[in-house]
Amino acid sequence: MRVLVTGGAGYIGSVVGAQLVAAGHDVTVLDDLSTGFADAVPPGVTFVKGTLRDCAAEVLADGVEAVLHFAAKSLVGESVADPAKYWSNNLGGTISLLEAMREIQVRTIVFSSTAAVYGEPGRTPILETDPARPTSPYGASKIAVDTTLTEFCRLYGFGAVSLRYFNVAGAFQGADGRWLGERHNPETHLIPNVLAAATEGRPVQIFGDDYPTPDGTCVRDYIHVADLADAHLRALAAARPGQHRIYNLGNGAGFSVREVIEVCREATGVDIGVEVGPRRAGDPAVLVASSAKIQSELGWRASRDLRAMAADAWRFTQARSPR
Repeated sequence: MRVLVTGGAGYIGSVVGAQLVAAGHDVTVLDDLSTGFADAVPPGVTFVKGTLRDCAAEVLADGVEAVLHFAAKSLVGESVADPAKYWSNNLGGTISLLEAMREIQVRTIVFSSTAAVYGEPGRTPILETDPARPTSPYGASKIAVDTTLTEFCRLYGFGAVSLRYFNVAGAFQGADGRWLGERHNPETHLIPNVLAAATEGRPVQIFGDDYPTPDGTCVRDYIHVADLADAHLRALAAARPGQHRIYNLGNGAGFSVREVIEVCREATGVDIGVEVGPRRAGDPAVLVASSAKIQSELGWRASRDLRAMAADAWRFTQARSPR
């Protein structure tokens, strides 16, 4: 199948692209490199530098049969400071993509959504049927795309699958031996920040240790990026005309901030120090997904544990460190 991966020079998109190639698909990556990296595009892929608004129609017209859509702005804090940027990029850019798909008769799309659509949940584990109450423009823009996809499925016969990720971690070694991992700027994710602290010989800061959890720190659900990529390939095969399916992706168990730091200590062999700061506004104590629906319908489940995530992320960190 000829597949377009938007945002395929980013962390998750690059890993999904590599797995698509390995599965025998003909892959084109469209990315403007505003946050992605050209050297993250896997070998065997056709790369087009450009935006959804400028280039989607032209790329789609080259025989594309399905789209995996990762291109988006994804910093919660930035979305609060500049919400128009997020509505324009995440919703506006996606509508441009969908209109181009409709024009060219491409009807299959897998969408990179987020647990941020749930906001502060009323219960855990979170089900796909739980209310979407986003607390940031980022989360709001993602649920707006989901609503749009539902309408395109109903009106135009699209087959769409939205995957709502919780915390993605780890790294993936491609067929060429290169490691693909997180290179965000600024980096907001816990595991790469803990590993950076280990590399630089400094303590890592945690935000609050007085939450109603076993050790007082926030609990989050983590999923390995390679498991996440596997879910995308399954979703691609499962998309059906007229249907919009929505699935949560997580491991079904939570890990506290202190547990994550301890696993990173084991992975690195470094006694990483900790500095405790005040809580961040809007941080729920516990966020854990129920992935029962995708397990039941697509046969997917997370196969790699937190130790594998930390170990692979550390391999990526070491591969990028000057010798």
